[in-house]
Amino acid sequence: MKSTFVRSADAEERWLHYDASEQNLGRMASQIAMALMGKDRPTYTPSQLTGAFVVVTNSAKTKLSGTKSDDKVYVHYTQYAGGQKHVNIDRVRAARPNDIVKLAVRRMLPKTKLGNAMLSRLKVYDGADHPHSAQQPIKVTPTA
Repeated sequence: MKSTFVRSADAEERWLHYDASEQNLGRMASQIAMALMGKDRPTYTPSQLTGAFVVVTNSAKTKLSGTKSDDKVYVHYTQYAGGQKHVNIDRVRAARPNDIVKLAVRRMLPKTKLGNAMLSRLKVYDGADHPHSAQQPIKVTPTA
């Protein structure tokens, strides 16, 4: 059996569109991470940037299952003594709704320079409109 190696320059550019109002946050984020890495294609190459560009709209309307809307807390540290901050997901959704989707996807990508390049291909918008209509993104329907 012959292994194929696809370079980043040879990979075809594809654009996908996810409507977050129709989908659960975790399931949608895992599908987006797979598409950004290129693992949804038979030409997947781990060391190359062969994934798709992903546009997410309606990020403020993501669904959470169970009691996550009450229990989920984002934690970060300010590098000062006693500087650990806890922010509830409701406050994040009100202030920066795009960060909910972006953080969920970022934590599923590799923690390398290639992972940062993959994350730069993710475009998240809180409304239904986006400026990438010229690229003709393919609308992805939610899977069960």
